[in-house]
Amino acid sequence: MTFNKAIRQAHRWISIIFTLTVAANFATMAFGQPPAWIVYSPLLPLFLLLFSGLYMFALPYLAKRSD
Repeated sequence: MTFNKAIRQAHRWISIIFTLTVAANFATMAFGQPPAWIVYSPLLPLFLLLFSGLYMFALPYLAKRSD
């Protein structure tokens, strides 16, 4: 598997993890104030999504530049 395909696949799986952590956050808020680790748990997948998404966004521009 190439590096670009691996980044795309990782981005997809991280988005699933991010969605689950956000859903868990809202589910625990229904029962009162959730613990801090649940509130901040979506941040790590969010930053990973940011970096992988920016990389995939820049790929076409970097490919044009190398031509």
